[in-house]
Amino acid sequence: MDSKKKRWGDRKDGRLLRTREPMSIVETFILVDRTGSTNYIQDKVEISKTEEYIRAKRKEGLTGFGLMHFMVASYVRVASQMPAVNRFVSGQRVYARSRIEVNIDIKKEMTLEAPNTCVKIILRPEDTAEEVYWKMKAVIDGEKGGENDSDFDGVAATLAKFPKLFFKFSIWFLKLLDYFGWLPKALLEVSPFHGSFFITSMGSLGIPPIFHHLYNFGNVPIFCAIGPKRTEYEIDRNGEVVRKKYLDYTFSTDERIVDGYYYATAFRKMKLLFNHPEELDVPPEEVAEDID
Repeated sequence: MDSKKKRWGDRKDGRLLRTREPMSIVETFILVDRTGSTNYIQDKVEISKTEEYIRAKRKEGLTGFGLMHFMVASYVRVASQMPAVNRFVSGQRVYARSRIEVNIDIKKEMTLEAPNTCVKIILRPEDTAEEVYWKMKAVIDGEKGGENDSDFDGVAATLAKFPKLFFKFSIWFLKLLDYFGWLPKALLEVSPFHGSFFITSMGSLGIPPIFHHLYNFGNVPIFCAIGPKRTEYEIDRNGEVVRKKYLDYTFSTDERIVDGYYYATAFRKMKLLFNHPEELDVPPEEVAEDID
């Protein structure tokens, strides 16, 4: 996503932003951790046109295409036009991420005993909804089918075997490496704590979307939770009762990467795509690049 040449101070996963405003620089030293820098927003969106779009995609052969795919594709499109939502904070500095990395929390089976895991989807800002679907499907199907073995589950299983004190030291050491941008690339590739956007669905669980915390380890700046679809009956302009379908969702955001106006504009753009889903069928005319 970021085409600028790497320079001193850049990380494996991002480019250091050098022209930020002074107040923005000071803020990262005042708000030291991600949890303490989190803002929360809850909203809903009317999804009648989105559901029509989803049904059309399924008829085209995109079996299982759903609101999760649509939400991810919407984020990708917004990030292509407003690249600052794909920034992150590490070591009290703000970086422009080199690519779009979406982390998804999934259950391998819908049973109480089935383990949770996380998959990482690598996407391009030019990706259409269909391209997002196929990339997500390949990774998720591979994980559920046991075909993927280069994931964080193996790393976690190894760490869990350590004695408690050594385990605690290991996590501290990993945080230290991460602070200075020295984590091995292989670990960054599979870490669910590093990425552009984390999304989870409560729809299959039948509960409202939660306000999920951001992780102090790693650098994910935005966490999205979506709930189940629901129906509301409203009065239209003519005084008639109309039936509408809504999707509830929440965002937890790191306020240090952009200001509230930027976030608000980005979320409005995402919301507009639910009323104009056809825009996701074609790549964006141009892809914006973040500041120097």
